[in-house]
Amino acid sequence: MDFAVWLTYLGVITALILFPGPVALLCMHHGLRHGRRRALATVVGGALASLALMALSSLGLGAILATSETAFVVLKAVGAAYLVYLGIQAWRAPAEPMASPEANVDVTNGIRSRRRLFGKGFTVGISNPKDLLFFGALFPNFIDLGQPQWSQFVILALTWLAVDLATMTAYASVGSTVSRWFGTPRRVRLFNRTTGGLFMAAGGALATSHR
Repeated sequence: MDFAVWLTYLGVITALILFPGPVALLCMHHGLRHGRRRALATVVGGALASLALMALSSLGLGAILATSETAFVVLKAVGAAYLVYLGIQAWRAPAEPMASPEANVDVTNGIRSRRRLFGKGFTVGISNPKDLLFFGALFPNFIDLGQPQWSQFVILALTWLAVDLATMTAYASVGSTVSRWFGTPRRVRLFNRTTGGLFMAAGGALATSHR
């Protein structure tokens, strides 16, 4: 792959990933609620979801989704419903002060907590059919058909993974950093209602979106 093409690709995806979406919101939310270290499980879950969507797109499933209205609507409905579900959970969460999100927990509970956070990150990332269409439309613009395509795809995917991990970790860190501000039930309730509303708004936007 030509280095200039790679630099262009890097600039494009950096701008795209920096723009906050549902996964970024989830990473910040988990960073504030659970601390940066545990929220890394959310970051990894979202990043692996992106890799899975890239792989599915390379197999041609993105093209199938683009031509099947029924499949697109079904997947879109599932993704929207899950975002609304997360919004309701956040809205109704207890207004408990977040004095120490990085507090130590026992190993078993820590592993279970990280598994739940990973699962939520992966589910939010994988449940948006528009991302599958996006990768199908993005990659052909940076792949030279005259060269081996598999190696170029790997470079594009690993570059996306590196930028995605770095950016989502930053979002989780921001959430963890501002958690000390939420030391009263009133502020925690405001946070719960704000993030819950944003998740539900994201679900509504996905439900009404078009290909």
